[in-house]
Amino acid sequence: MAIDPKRIREKMVQEQIAARGINDQQVLRAMRSVPRHLFVDEALQAQGYEDHPLPIGHGQTISQPYIVALMSSILDVKPGMKILEIGTGSGYQAAVLAEMGADVFTVERVKPLYLKARKLFSELRYHYIKTKLDDGTTGWPEKSPFDRILVTAGGPEIPQPLVEQLTDPGMLVIPVGDTKRHQKLIKLTLINGDIKKEDMGSVAFVDLVGKFGW
Repeated sequence: MAIDPKRIREKMVQEQIAARGINDQQVLRAMRSVPRHLFVDEALQAQGYEDHPLPIGHGQTISQPYIVALMSSILDVKPGMKILEIGTGSGYQAAVLAEMGADVFTVERVKPLYLKARKLFSELRYHYIKTKLDDGTTGWPEKSPFDRILVTAGGPEIPQPLVEQLTDPGMLVIPVGDTKRHQKLIKLTLINGDIKKEDMGSVAFVDLVGKFGW
């Protein structure tokens, strides 16, 4: 890149994330650390820190930096937590969660994206991120339960298998909507067997495809 990635990352964190009210220091540190430009195609690397999503191929995108920060902040991650991500995509969100000290398990259904993310995790020494090629709407039952589950695509409802794979207490964050690419970001918390759902605002994500999605 012609730019200094570290300087541009700092600008991204200050102007796009902290300025919008996200003050979770773990999130800010992680997003200062992860080289976001490496998670997009070389032709788009100059745009890697801009305030919008970018295409990564196969009809998928890398989310706007603010949305990654917002979802990571809502998750209330503590070091050592076991987190399941549905929709590896570029791998950027998983890398941010790993930088926050989480034990990350991530599932992707599109094989070329899965292979590309695995290769990048290896190159960037995120050897402790576990990856799986599968229908993410069914979760990763053999590795459950999870303290947190994050879904990075929008579905018509919350997949029941994911709820069943939460610890108690636990939390799931997912975009949900009855129209594609326009959803509400839902935070589901499970405490003592009781489920609470909170609307965290409007978002627009690619479709959650699978048995329990679109």
